[in-house]
Amino acid sequence: MVKQLRAARTRQALVLAAAENFADNGYALSSLPAIIRRAGVSAGALHFHFPSKDALACEVEGAARQSVEQLVAGRRRSAPSALRLLITVTRDLLAAGATDAVVRAGFKLSVDPSRKNGTDFGSWWRAWVCEQLLRAQREGELADGVSPDRVAAVIVATTVGFEVLGAADHDRISPQHVEQFWSLVLPQLAAPGNEFVGAARSDS
Repeated sequence: MVKQLRAARTRQALVLAAAENFADNGYALSSLPAIIRRAGVSAGALHFHFPSKDALACEVEGAARQSVEQLVAGRRRSAPSALRLLITVTRDLLAAGATDAVVRAGFKLSVDPSRKNGTDFGSWWRAWVCEQLLRAQREGELADGVSPDRVAAVIVATTVGFEVLGAADHDRISPQHVEQFWSLVLPQLAAPGNEFVGAARSDS
């Protein structure tokens, strides 16, 4: 049991150290020796858990997806509609990215051109956004003529951009930028009669 606990802690330390390196430097410039030093473990410990840098990156992307899924699940219970859930989650994502290296790294890896064998974290995020927009359309929240697929592409590009830029400079991107984005988009997106004043602001 003690060995299992030690192994779990070592694995967690490696994932966090890798996420911090990937978030700061990107995939290509992150080296296994640098990750080992940051994690404070031996090379043998790393290779026991992960056979390659690619395997470690896949683990980070998987952990990022799990974190975002947990965020979504926590907000789903209180969100009154699909569109409000989408607004709230995009806002919370930026806040999470400011403190969670795994989330930052997940988004950065998803658009890193040097990644050849990713886990499609970015594709999952786009599919989730599109699913919420389709649900909003079914529930009459979207204006006539709005294409959920096209809007999803814009929202995904914006959120990924916020995460990547925010990782490089926390002062450059803030939750207020998400509010400004939605204040510009909602008038074109929401059906007449739907009230979303202040929707991009914190509900908590």
